[in-house]
Amino acid sequence: MSTPTMPGAHEVHEAPTDQDEAAAARSPLERFGLRGRALEIANWVAVALGIYLLITAVSVIGDGFKLATGGQAEELFAFASNPLIALMIGVLATALIQSSSTVTSITVGLVAGGLPMATAIPMLMGANIGTTLTSTLVSLGMVRQKEDFRRAFAAASVHDFFNLLAVVIFLPLEMMFGLLDRVSTFFADQLAGSDGGLFATIFAGIGTAVTTVTDPLADLIGMIGDVLPEPWGGILLILIGIGLILAVINFIGVLLKVVMVGKAKQVLHNAIGRGPLSGILSGTLITVMVQSSSTTTSLMVPLAGSGTFSLKQVYPFTLGANIGTTITALIAAFAFTGIEAR
Repeated sequence: MSTPTMPGAHEVHEAPTDQDEAAAARSPLERFGLRGRALEIANWVAVALGIYLLITAVSVIGDGFKLATGGQAEELFAFASNPLIALMIGVLATALIQSSSTVTSITVGLVAGGLPMATAIPMLMGANIGTTLTSTLVSLGMVRQKEDFRRAFAAASVHDFFNLLAVVIFLPLEMMFGLLDRVSTFFADQLAGSDGGLFATIFAGIGTAVTTVTDPLADLIGMIGDVLPEPWGGILLILIGIGLILAVINFIGVLLKVVMVGKAKQVLHNAIGRGPLSGILSGTLITVMVQSSSTTTSLMVPLAGSGTFSLKQVYPFTLGANIGTTITALIAAFAFTGIEAR
């Protein structure tokens, strides 16, 4: 009887260790001497400020792209007019940056600046492929335990193949019929402009409020581009916007791991096993909280490897993670209003 008791005791001991590790993650704001409740409030204020800077940075990229191309975005991206080339750009960019949220936010800014949707859509598909690398790398951490690695790698592959199959299905449809372009344009018409009804009124109001707050800083940064000749000023603004997005998403990620990872693991244990709908909802909510599907799926892989969850339970959670990661693009789109948002 002592043999089965030991593993049980070991498992009970491991869970708090993971939570303690998450709780022990250090906030960058601790260097200012903040502690306790003051530090917790400062963390959330910093997250809100980070979202503000993210929207501003995307707006700066859009302004820079317009300035750099002089309204000739289609000619500039003629090399990427082939959907397969645009797809590879998205894959490589996400694999290098290790953040589909970053690549998505940058692409939204480029579209607002004139990048054709026919080029942007394959790039976004490529970003979904590039983000699969993280969960696979996490699964390799269990390579020494054969059975655990088998389960972990299978869980990571669920995420990988879902994104790959989505591209295999939708890219040909997009190339033949412009399906996603038509659908996205339809919803943009409903959610933006003065003739889109209730949804347009709500989203236009939100967009106007956001741009009212973010435009002053974006315009201030934009003055830097006016100092240089036309193409180089725009290029400088694009680089500033990209650099700001990289820094902000990394900063927000660190803060959210400090304040949310422990809670996210708790939600995982309580919600995933209850059924498909619960799994989708929990995957969506956790991804919204940490603003990274890679982080969400990486949290899931070790739990699947340990046998806590089966592939049948992991799959709905993966669907939710892919839904949750779209929130970043929506936040980025609020940097623009009207037809520009398309």
